[in-house]
Amino acid sequence: MTVSKDQKSSAAKSTILSVDAMGGDQGPAAVVAGLALFAKKDRDTRFILHGPAETLTELVAKRRNLQDRCTIIDAKGVVTMDDKPSQVVRHGKDTSMWSAIESVRDGRADVAVSCGNTGALMALSMIRLRKLPGVNRPAIAVLWPSRNPQGFNVMLDVGADIRADADDLLRYALMGASYARNGMNLTRPRVGLLNVGTEDHKGRQELKDANELIRDYHGNADFDYVGFVEGGDIQGDIADVIVTDGFTGNVAIKTGEGTAKLIGDLLKEAFKYTILSRVASLLALTSLRRLQKRIDPRGKNGGVFLGLNGTVVKSHGSADALGVAAAITLAAQLSQSQFNTKLAARVAAVLPQEDQKDEGDSA
Repeated sequence: MTVSKDQKSSAAKSTILSVDAMGGDQGPAAVVAGLALFAKKDRDTRFILHGPAETLTELVAKRRNLQDRCTIIDAKGVVTMDDKPSQVVRHGKDTSMWSAIESVRDGRADVAVSCGNTGALMALSMIRLRKLPGVNRPAIAVLWPSRNPQGFNVMLDVGADIRADADDLLRYALMGASYARNGMNLTRPRVGLLNVGTEDHKGRQELKDANELIRDYHGNADFDYVGFVEGGDIQGDIADVIVTDGFTGNVAIKTGEGTAKLIGDLLKEAFKYTILSRVASLLALTSLRRLQKRIDPRGKNGGVFLGLNGTVVKSHGSADALGVAAAITLAAQLSQSQFNTKLAARVAAVLPQEDQKDEGDSA
């Protein structure tokens, strides 16, 4: 679809988000509904929607507040949750996911957002956007409910790569701290390194090495390093940023999500057990709703891919309109704060000049 001169002039003054409308469990209708929810609060952000043009045109036409703010790029192919990342990289040029990433790569959009296959999205993002100089392994960062005043902690990596050596963990700390500053408005975030104990002698050797590296760098990096933290601190108030490898982080976050769902289900069963318990549930309804809102993952939906030449936000595949709106809100905030430019400068600042040159040449 061709963008008119008037659209270009208007778009130049506003944030532009590239949205993969396909791939989510609830289909493009939920994505468009999420954009409409966001658009009620934000009148300036514009969208490039990727997917079957006929379907998206019909959905957008039903949303008055989107009709003059969406450019639709026709992309017939869809990346499913069962598709292997390697297959998508080789044969996915006609997909909405590829098209959404390409808009960021070409500079037409500031941030890409997708509800699709995480592995495929990361693979495409790495291939098309490339890694930042100094980043060996990108990371996925998420916001996790916590006891901190801001209500959430940043945790990374939660699945971009199952491996991470000491240098990678140092860069995760830098990227996580930058995300906390720009995504949560924390001037000097506290960073902790996840381990099996808080004592310096515990853990694998790469964790001990990373502990020393982060401790040496943190004074010049605008964050406070609190040392080793344990699993119970992920939702605690000791640190604002929890750093770990992708294998551990992915297991931890999925365990947390499963536990939260179990507690919710057990509470529902308990309140239905007797007539008195049902009455008690009515009396506690306001408090229960407040709790549900606090721990509802839709409210802070969106994992951010860090360490790339462009910002990508991964929404939950099962996200409904409210969840999509939350991911779009996060994407817009990161774009408006020029997050990726600041992140690139922060990572580059800790590298010796010769390392920057070598890694940039090899990219």
